[in-house]
Order: sequence, then C-alpha cells, then structure tokens
Amino acid sequence: MFNIVLYEPEIAPNTGNIIRLCSNVGAKLHLIEPLGFVPDDKKLRRAGLDYSDWDAITIHKNYDDFLSLESPTRLFTLSTHSTKFYSEANYKKGDYFLFGPETRGLPIKIRESVPADFQITLPMAPNNRSLNLSNTVAIVAYEAWRQLGF
Repeated sequence: MFNIVLYEPEIAPNTGNIIRLCSNVGAKLHLIEPLGFVPDDKKLRRAGLDYSDWDAITIHKNYDDFLSLESPTRLFTLSTHSTKFYSEANYKKGDYFLFGPETRGLPIKIRESVPADFQITLPMAPNNRSLNLSNTVAIVAYEAWRQLGF
C-alpha cells in the first residue's frame, strides 16, 4: 500500500507503536540506522511486537542505503518547518512518508531534497514545537489510507 520511513528513530516505544500501526493499515515500515535502541528492545516488543509482521520491516544502514535499495518515486518528508499541510497532498499507492528522529527532526538537507509539494506538515496551535512521532505517523497514515479508499 504505502511505506512509512523512520530516519534514525530514538525511542523504542514510539517505534513499537508505529510497528503496530503499520500492521493495522497494511504499510511497510523502514527504519534507517542508527537506531536509538536495539531491535529486540523490551520496550519495543511491549509496544508493538504482538501486532507486527517483521517481514514488513526493513532496516537500512543509512539514508543513502535506503534510497539505493528502495528508489522511492514519491517521497514525502514531514517536518514542522514545512508549510503545506498533509491534508492538501494527494497520495498514491506506493508512496513513502519520511519522518525524522524525535529530538531533532529531519536534517534540512534531506527535507529540501524533495520537491516543495512533497514537503508536508501537520497544523498545530501557535507556540508548540511538535507532536509525538507515533501520533504524527498515525495521522498521516490514516489520511493516506483514507485517500486510497481504506
């Protein structure tokens, strides 16, 4: 259906929740190293392992490895620095959604490596920094799935 990509995720429970989410919406999950935890982390298993399909998770050594192996045709970057709302984009089967690490977000070089129409954000009330990573992924995943007719 579509692909969720976590760039250097740091917090095991967030990734565990996203594993569970991907299983429930039929998305493939990509993790780009370095990870802030080991894949068999107890917190990761508690949050997501019961619902995960480990065959649907690919771990990439770095961002270049991800690009080389996946060759994404349509890659959306998510950032608080973008101005186009996630709800304004038109999604297609096979799209990739790239999310940055919890404490620092995507590097500017990666954010700006995709066309402006593929740099998206979630609206937030003024003076807020960000949303929780797993919440952000869920919002975008369900919008993409909705557009594809569930």
